[in-house]
Amino acid sequence: MSDTNVTVPVADGGAVNSLRGQLKRLRQGDKGLLPILLGLVVLVIYFQIRNSVFLSSGNLVNLFVQATIFILLAMAEIWLLLLGEIDLSVGFVSALGATTAVILLDNQFQWPWFAALPLAIVVTTAIGTLQGFIIIRLRLPSFIVTLAGLLGWEGVLIFFVDRQGTGGTIPVQEKVLYDLVNANLSPIATWIFTLACAAAMIYIIVRRDQSRRSSGLDSVPQFVTIAKSAALVVASVVLVLVFNANRGTFVVLEGMPYAIPVDIAMLAAGSFILTRTKAGRYIYAIGGNAEAARRAGVNVNRYRLLAFVFTGITAGVAGLIYASRLGGISDNVDSNLVLLAVASAVIGGTSLFGGRGKMIHAVIGGLVIATIYNGMALINMSAATQYIATALVLLVAVAMDAVARRGSSPSR
Repeated sequence: MSDTNVTVPVADGGAVNSLRGQLKRLRQGDKGLLPILLGLVVLVIYFQIRNSVFLSSGNLVNLFVQATIFILLAMAEIWLLLLGEIDLSVGFVSALGATTAVILLDNQFQWPWFAALPLAIVVTTAIGTLQGFIIIRLRLPSFIVTLAGLLGWEGVLIFFVDRQGTGGTIPVQEKVLYDLVNANLSPIATWIFTLACAAAMIYIIVRRDQSRRSSGLDSVPQFVTIAKSAALVVASVVLVLVFNANRGTFVVLEGMPYAIPVDIAMLAAGSFILTRTKAGRYIYAIGGNAEAARRAGVNVNRYRLLAFVFTGITAGVAGLIYASRLGGISDNVDSNLVLLAVASAVIGGTSLFGGRGKMIHAVIGGLVIATIYNGMALINMSAATQYIATALVLLVAVAMDAVARRGSSPSR
């Protein structure tokens, strides 16, 4: 670097270096969250212009609840997408977990919720483990095995639902399961929970950026850290105001639905495992280059199987939210759930080719999918148009991922 650059002010130099770093990461394929966040803003503006109800508190809360199932199923897929694998059966696996809970809580069996709900997650975890074992042990493509699972587990689900003799639909009979989506935190609890989450995220951001700066690693300047922290506070306050606004007609209805903290808890757990544990580091390493990871002494098959286990656990939680939202389970589960799960993960920024992705991508992608469906329903677009629009967004996301990989290959 020449001597003339020494006279550049620190803040300006930090801004320039930050911009250069962003451009460098874009060229290397790390597009980050900015493009998809901008796309989400564009969608919100468009739907608000077309229908002023879109940004009403009632519709926004409904949108967040709609997004929860997409987000959780996308999180389930991300565990495998990071390895370059896929699970086409995750939608029906989650529904089978929901079926387990609903049947056990029904008047016929009357299990307590604290036994039935964990057992439902155990069932989906066992299925994920079984499929992973078959794939790894027999060296079969995950696409084929989970495609067989999609068909097989759908048959198992139909068998158990129809066997109850309730006409193909079993309603939720237990308050705790029903309340996961249909009950809310109090306004005060909503404030406490949201601000606590914001404070935790700010702490993580500040510590991470300070650590990178003190180590001399490539990082953002301090004013960017402050700006991100301030934006988190503002966003948190706005969210609380939205959730705490009365959206009822005949009764007071306010507060954050319980499904939102469930999503946040799964996001925190998944992010912690991927970024702070040996298992997470090895999953990234295997997805980036399985042979290199094996030569470095990593037990590749062990951590591949662990990823299938995590997928089963996450699918189980998604199934409970699904049953709560529908108020029961039927033998006619939406077969597009798995496709929308993969779409949410990829749209959010997770690579289909393995090695790159974060749990936050599921949140962003799930919100995009929910925004498309919610907004198009408000402006009375047909189902055909909704599918086409979602397909185009997914196609753009996959194309960006492919271009990003080509852009990053020379640097490897």
